[in-house]
Amino acid sequence: MNLSNLKPAEGSVKNRKRIGRGTGSGRGGTSTRGHKGAGSRSGYSSKVGFEGGQMPLQRRVPKVGFKNPNRVEFVGVNLDVLQGLTEKFNLSLIDFDVMKEHGLVSKNDLVKILGRGELNAKLEVKAHAFTAAASKAIEAAGGSVVKL
Repeated sequence: MNLSNLKPAEGSVKNRKRIGRGTGSGRGGTSTRGHKGAGSRSGYSSKVGFEGGQMPLQRRVPKVGFKNPNRVEFVGVNLDVLQGLTEKFNLSLIDFDVMKEHGLVSKNDLVKILGRGELNAKLEVKAHAFTAAASKAIEAAGGSVVKL
């Protein structure tokens, strides 16, 4: 195989539609723009969500509640998950890098440790936030809590 005999996969390359090249082409006349109306004119560009003067869907649908633009989203990690990690990999420190390495969080996530399950291992846990129950359980097991 060399560069001179490379070809694209069959069916992957199509001829473009040549619009406005006479009636025999099947795309002459109105050139696929339809008859009259703003869309048929040159220079026309529609606004996003414009429905030809009909009340747009975005304005028809009732709005409910309040979306806080400053909301901080955390990814929750429970104590039983931490216990499982320590038993499986024999860890004494669990921080963001360890959680990311084991697929619990992604690189831009904020982590909150939640209180479900039991923790028996003595752990140093580093995370962005802790519930009261989780921090109490970690300290009761002899570990320490560090906020990032």
